[in-house]
Amino acid sequence: MDSSAVDTFEAGRGRLASLAYRLLGSAADAEDAVQDTFLRWQSADRERIEVPEAWLTKVATNICLDRLRSARARHERTAGAWLPEPLLDGDPMLGPADTFEQRESVSLAVLTLVERLAPNERAVYVLREAFAYSHTEIAAILDITVAASQQHAHRARTRLADARRGTGGAADPAAARRVVEEFLVAATSGSTDRLVALLTDDVTAVSDGAGLSRRLLLLHRTPERVASFVRAGFRSTPAKRRLAGGPTAMYLARVNGSPAVIAVAGGRVVGAVAFDVGDGKVSALYGIAAAHRLTRLDAAWRRHDPGVPVVDAR
Repeated sequence: MDSSAVDTFEAGRGRLASLAYRLLGSAADAEDAVQDTFLRWQSADRERIEVPEAWLTKVATNICLDRLRSARARHERTAGAWLPEPLLDGDPMLGPADTFEQRESVSLAVLTLVERLAPNERAVYVLREAFAYSHTEIAAILDITVAASQQHAHRARTRLADARRGTGGAADPAAARRVVEEFLVAATSGSTDRLVALLTDDVTAVSDGAGLSRRLLLLHRTPERVASFVRAGFRSTPAKRRLAGGPTAMYLARVNGSPAVIAVAGGRVVGAVAFDVGDGKVSALYGIAAAHRLTRLDAAWRRHDPGVPVVDAR
């Protein structure tokens, strides 16, 4: 392959990775999809490709859809053992963030909810909302009609809006950070009443159980139960210190555009909790501690200046 063909691909690599991450919810899988796209670009008759960007987008999208439709992916995701891979804000894989729709499309809340969409609905939603493709362009990418693209987009927006109803709107980042900081202090100090007061009446909490459970742990619509779950999760014990590899400090950060708590032991990220915050309360929590979901976040954290922990190592 000549250098100009490589340069053409590399110029679009970041956009393709961001597209694949939004479709697959996994940085590792997104990187694999981009590499597969490169291999197809390498073997393609490039002289017959009029618009390389459109060709690469079509190939990458369909590689992702093939992965989503595979028997293995359906089994893993249907079994309820899946959560998105969290990314530290600033990660180029998060892609465009100029509009509210672009920022929301990469939030853990939406990445989790799009699991309820059929693959084509998911692709149309991502291509339309995050990358502003027209329905004519999307129809060509997915080999469907313009009318079908419009129908997929309508169904996706409706289903996501119904699922997100009552979770609160986008919070000011500074205000959301204060809520999460207060939440963390209450969770680690044993102030159950204050913790309950910071939760909405229909709060949802989901955790991967540090990868020790084959199914996700889900609690919802009972602030008292979620508060108890959170206090147990944030409580330091000898067993947890052994599992983490030492005392754990907690930092405030932003993950996928949302306020988050990052747990660090021995310089290594051992857990992350992202929050949906609206109207001064927490409406949803996403706890991720399985090592394979934290690889990229950990690498980014090591290059990041974390500042002072909100909770010292204990």
